Amino acid sequence: MKNYFCAATILAALVAVAFTLRPTRNTSDYDIVSFGRLPVLVNGRVKPVDTVARTSLLLMQGRQRVTSPNGETLTPGEWMLEMLYRPAVADTLQVFEIVHPDLLALLNLTTTDGAGGKRFSIHQLHKGLQELERQSKLADEVESAVRTPFQRATLQLRDAVVLYQRLQTTVTSVDEVPLLPRLAELEKILPTLKDPKTSPDGPKLLELSRTLGSLDQLAYFRPIPPADPASALWRTVGAAWNESLVSGKVDLAARAWAALGRGWLDHQPETFNRAVATYRAELDRSYASVMSRSAVETRFNSSQPFYTSMALYVAAFLFGVISWLKWQDSLSRSALGLLAIAFSLATLGILARMWLESRPPVTNLYSSALFVGWGAVALCIFLEYFYRNAVGSVAGGLVGFATLLIAHHLSLGGDTLEMMRAVLDSNFWLATHVVTVTVGYSATFLAGFLGLIYILRGLFTRSLDEKSAAALSRMLYGTICFATFFSFVGTVLGGIWADQSWGRFWGWDPKENGALLIVAWNSIILHARWGGLVKARGLAVLSLFGNIVTAWSWFGVNMLGVGLHSYGFMDSAFWWLIAFVISQVAIMALAGIPLSKWRSFSNQGR
Repeated sequence: MKNYFCAATILAALVAVAFTLRPTRNTSDYDIVSFGRLPVLVNGRVKPVDTVARTSLLLMQGRQRVTSPNGETLTPGEWMLEMLYRPAVADTLQVFEIVHPDLLALLNLTTTDGAGGKRFSIHQLHKGLQELERQSKLADEVESAVRTPFQRATLQLRDAVVLYQRLQTTVTSVDEVPLLPRLAELEKILPTLKDPKTSPDGPKLLELSRTLGSLDQLAYFRPIPPADPASALWRTVGAAWNESLVSGKVDLAARAWAALGRGWLDHQPETFNRAVATYRAELDRSYASVMSRSAVETRFNSSQPFYTSMALYVAAFLFGVISWLKWQDSLSRSALGLLAIAFSLATLGILARMWLESRPPVTNLYSSALFVGWGAVALCIFLEYFYRNAVGSVAGGLVGFATLLIAHHLSLGGDTLEMMRAVLDSNFWLATHVVTVTVGYSATFLAGFLGLIYILRGLFTRSLDEKSAAALSRMLYGTICFATFFSFVGTVLGGIWADQSWGRFWGWDPKENGALLIVAWNSIILHARWGGLVKARGLAVLSLFGNIVTAWSWFGVNMLGVGLHSYGFMDSAFWWLIAFVISQVAIMALAGIPLSKWRSFSNQGR
């Protein structure tokens, strides 16, 4: 039965993964999937509409689904179509997350007014937008580091509202006179139009040109590809239609966006699907590489491999812990199998991101969180393969889940496949220094979590016998040696890169000091062990403090917002960092409880 249970667990996990990786299907008569794959240019990167919709929703409300007032769930693509072509309907959808009580009071809102007590529509915000703008201007004058939570919440909502308004003025206007019928009329008269100024429709065309000019200035993304596929000069819908007034010819892409908009606006799925299919066929001929990337990115978005990996990491952690108490062999095998599946899925996700970016795996804070967890789990699988004591599975599940949770919160800041900053635009150094030093982060965190397992398992269970304690101690020592080597090499490589970029090897920059701290602390741990100053329990305590050092070096120095590495500045995680530090100090204090009070007190020399 135990063996059957193990096999059934692994099979169920594989089926669940296969289910998430299946092709996305349309849930209505409209071909929303194909629409989501249409490429557009945003902030210097060509991406599918699906990505624009998902990242916009994450910025506004911290999740990717939208629920209409009648309880219907909209996909990101459906929400985007409502935004672009039915702004009056979109204005009733509650997509703005507001949780700060003072901000709610400023907007004359209560939690009972919002979906889930915290999500509101732009229609509900209208009366308070003027005051929101006034408060935002006051907050802008305050340095980021000293802004109050209310000021940060105000600016975050202001930015979300601006994004919302720019999305709505990307392909159609929000004027009282609908734009799509005016464009249809323009298509009819263009073949016979010689000079808009002398035409009987001159005043109307002049007014239309002004409206299109506004669209050109306010548009959030550029959906009109250049005539030359090698060019990066994508245009807005407004610019494309204004150019048609001069050339007398309607751009194919501009006509397609208008046609599919009419199909959506008039509730005609056949018209919508025909326009999307015709436009995609043209793009497949002229922009094959762009379309293939859009298809892969859209598939990646819908499968959400890292969310699935998070669930599998939790399962691996629970199976591993329970194996210390019961069914050791079968449950530990199940835990390792689940860990391997989660790791494989995360690997596929990272490889997909690398292919989409044409970059090494670590390019920003979000990808560093993915890679730190990935590297730690890889080491855990290696340790579990040799020791077969479920410690690797427990540590891997814990670290893998924690780092993916961090990555999820970092993804709320926008597009995680953003364009590279100029100072980081070097695939060689990203593949050497950044990857190497991040592997050092992974190993140092893993050592800390192994120390955590040692302390908590010894204090609260009777499973830490002499053999298990000795094995954990060896795992700790080997991991710290590995971490020291990669941290040192990565730091030296970073100095060489700094010398090439800034003309000096070392400048005591906060980020450089953080990297040096990791090397120094790991060296201190090794010397303390070699000198006999600590044994197994002391090694675990010192490794736990390594979590604090690494967290500070990874995130803390970024919160300072100073130095040549301040391109990674962020301040939203400050209290989470403090809470993490307090938790590690608390566990270190627990380790000071006399051995006679430990439940696993039979082991000596701990």
